[in-house]
Amino acid sequence: MGKTMKVAIMNTVGKLDFEQKPIPQVKDDDVLIRLDYVGICGSDMHLFENGFIGEKHVTDPIVLGHEPGGIVEAIGKNVTGLKPGDRVAVEPGIPCYRCDYCKSGKYNLCPKVYFYASLPVLEGCFAEYIAHPADLCFKLPDNVSTMEGAMMEPLAVGMHAALQSGAQVGASAVILGAGAIGLLTMLSLKSMGVHDITVVDLVQNRLDKAKELGCAHTVNASEADAIDTVMALTNNEGADYVFETAGSEATILQTAKLTKRGGTIVLVGYTSSGKAQMQVNHIVDNEITIKTVFRYRNIYPKAIEAVSKGIIPLKAIVSDIFEFERIQEGMERAIQHKDKVTKCVIRIR
Repeated sequence: MGKTMKVAIMNTVGKLDFEQKPIPQVKDDDVLIRLDYVGICGSDMHLFENGFIGEKHVTDPIVLGHEPGGIVEAIGKNVTGLKPGDRVAVEPGIPCYRCDYCKSGKYNLCPKVYFYASLPVLEGCFAEYIAHPADLCFKLPDNVSTMEGAMMEPLAVGMHAALQSGAQVGASAVILGAGAIGLLTMLSLKSMGVHDITVVDLVQNRLDKAKELGCAHTVNASEADAIDTVMALTNNEGADYVFETAGSEATILQTAKLTKRGGTIVLVGYTSSGKAQMQVNHIVDNEITIKTVFRYRNIYPKAIEAVSKGIIPLKAIVSDIFEFERIQEGMERAIQHKDKVTKCVIRIR
């Protein structure tokens, strides 16, 4: 093993350059992971295309990527649960474990979390190796690939959204946005016994994928009015649960009118400006609950088990795989061809 590794670094917004960096040192409680696959997330695309998300701006060179799967190469002296050669999914946020949020189990809310490629953190996973706490690396069963290991991160978001909602067996749901997070939220809801799911998007290809994965109805909002169509499908009542995963100001404004009286809106997506309007009077008049989703907590073991048992067909989400050398092309395709891409993944080696 050489002393350096190849890293894709964004020195200029919209351009990734390859550089050689030292392979990270392995601390006593860490493992060194040789990365196989890293997914391209919506936040990576935002930062690559715009140089900012909401109020957070890129001012220094940054390595993007936070959806890693790979193989343990070396372990620190305190590590007992993993060994070299183990294939792992990596939970990319390192909490402090000391604050009240961490101690109460809500470690995703830890204000001191070190989360790859999430500003101000400039370290990311578009690299050949990462060193990471062993406690946040989850061994994959033999029937789960390292590519699926990389996809556990977005699945954890969708599964956390489904669990946060409180949805029960037999409920009805609308999902706004049929990107990877929307589709994974749908698959998580289905695994919980929610089958009356309507998926809304502007892109027919993504709606076709949602249908293929088993949603009950799709609405192409570029051709039909989403609110009218959902009302027609729900006895003019709306859905019990409405998930906004597109991060669009237009769809966030629609959420209230799609939700049944006493129902629940779940906000998952980020808007590029950080702002959006909502139908507040309608929400108040109908006692609609608003819940929000920030990443995930205590989900990876459940997610891995669901994929291993065939409950969630995670591979079906991936539409494009690019070799590491072609990461610039992969990033541009993910951004420019949303009509064709559901999930783009980089094969590091």
